[in-house]
Amino acid sequence: MAWKFAADRPIYLQLMEEITLRVVTGVYEPGDKLPSVRELAAEAEVNPNTMQRALSELEATGMINAQRTSGRYVTNDSQLLESYRQNLARGYIREALQKLAPLGYTPEEVLEMLRQVREEEGQ
Repeated sequence: MAWKFAADRPIYLQLMEEITLRVVTGVYEPGDKLPSVRELAAEAEVNPNTMQRALSELEATGMINAQRTSGRYVTNDSQLLESYRQNLARGYIREALQKLAPLGYTPEEVLEMLRQVREEEGQ
């Protein structure tokens, strides 16, 4: 399945975001070995150098670890992974607030609407 990219941001950043999302949602579990650069690049339909850059950046953050002869692995640091999960959620919330503000909704109104939707969904 090909990954979708927006034209307004560098692809390597979008690759980082997609891999991060896959990690925090459990597609790649803590300690899992990631597919090779070439495999991921083929799946995403990007140049392997672009995927390499994304993976190197993720290594710098500590989300993934490279082991010289055996590949890259997702970190086992549960606190770090939870931090990434929360940061993603906060980003989604900020994005929703930014989209709803021009419609005249305050954060308090959005929170109340969220409660209502949650009740309607039976959650």
